[in-house]
Amino acid sequence: GTQRAGDDAGARVPSRPAAATPSRPADVPCPGESPTPSAPATTGDTSVPQTPPIDHYAENHGFRVPIPLHGRLRCDGLAAVARIEMALEPLRRRGDFTPDSTRRALIGLGYAAEKVESYQNGTGVGFLVDAPSMCLEGTMYPRSTEADAFGGYPDGTDCRPPSGGH
Repeated sequence: GTQRAGDDAGARVPSRPAAATPSRPADVPCPGESPTPSAPATTGDTSVPQTPPIDHYAENHGFRVPIPLHGRLRCDGLAAVARIEMALEPLRRRGDFTPDSTRRALIGLGYAAEKVESYQNGTGVGFLVDAPSMCLEGTMYPRSTEADAFGGYPDGTDCRPPSGGH
């Protein structure tokens, strides 16, 4: 306890070993998708900040971050998103932003009626589909239709964000 940060006179303190990074499945381009450039290489700096972060919002709300799809499921998800966007495009062009019309269009794609939800979302319509191997969520507004596929939530049992966790 006699040395202070920035004191060069003291003996060298061994650096902390780098934290292990969990492996992630490699994703290959799916049909119709252009390959994305690989992430830039890190500089090799494995230093750990000396002070903990003050804001723990991201850490405390990580349970609300959807689980990404990988491998074949990711490709299936991209295909499902494309089908949904194509099915909803005629409704968007007509200006039909009713939850009932949106729900009927999604059920028409073969999703189980009890697993399809749609709701008014301002001037548009939001939707959630609990498909057999993934979750599909999105919105349809006058200017665009957007959908996303994901694998649920870390602390959840279905496609809805959990109300609590850590």
